[in-house]
Amino acid sequence: MNISLKWITLIGGAVLSGVLLVALLVGTALAQGPAPWGGQDGYGWGGYGPGGMMGRGMMGGYGGMMGGGMMGGWGNSYPTTGSRLTLDQTVEAVEQYLAAYGNPDLALAEVMEFSNNFYAEVEEQSTGIHAFELLINPYTGVIYPEPGPNMMWNTRYGHMGSRGGMMGGWWGYGAQSPATGEMAVGPEAAVQAAQAYLDQVQPGLTADDQVDAFYGYYTLHALRDGQVVGMLSVNGNTGQVWYHTWHGDFVGMTDGHEE
Repeated sequence: MNISLKWITLIGGAVLSGVLLVALLVGTALAQGPAPWGGQDGYGWGGYGPGGMMGRGMMGGYGGMMGGGMMGGWGNSYPTTGSRLTLDQTVEAVEQYLAAYGNPDLALAEVMEFSNNFYAEVEEQSTGIHAFELLINPYTGVIYPEPGPNMMWNTRYGHMGSRGGMMGGWWGYGAQSPATGEMAVGPEAAVQAAQAYLDQVQPGLTADDQVDAFYGYYTLHALRDGQVVGMLSVNGNTGQVWYHTWHGDFVGMTDGHEE
């Protein structure tokens, strides 16, 4: 009888601890409010970023995993004084990075400037499919993979790539995989999913009908009165939407091929 009571006490304590932990997590999530990139609305899955599952608390901010935080706090730890890079300087930095990487099939497709960072898209010249997305520190020029879909949905070059994955090459960039670029969700359906998300979460914004196809997902601009104000991505298999919350305000853009 004493042994039974001991086990009952232990099990009861474990259950109570689990309940308290769940309550704490739920309370924290409610205190933070809904993630701006989706979650319970059916168009997103919480994501990773400021205030998200792996925001500042767990791995966010600079100094975290791989020296840049894994997913959270992007842009929030930049210095606020000093000289920022220009678009031309950023284009040159990314092109030098691609040349040093040594894959002649990869080319710079686009560079955008935001208040928190510069953003670049890289594409495969042989296929026309976009390969991956990069962020560039606007003060130091340090280049690193964009968080979110670029890491988690990219079936060839991202964390979920079939060969190498996150640790193949640099975050999987350059890894060879059987990914074909074919997706269950077409470009028009991706725009519709993005617009449905914006209508629900950020009314007044319009999903750009010009989408860039990556391996496993699409990325497109969010517009207000025809002007770029942000970016979002759509999963090519599920239609889930992930808003890029880390950029800040849009400043300007240029096409890498035109430089």
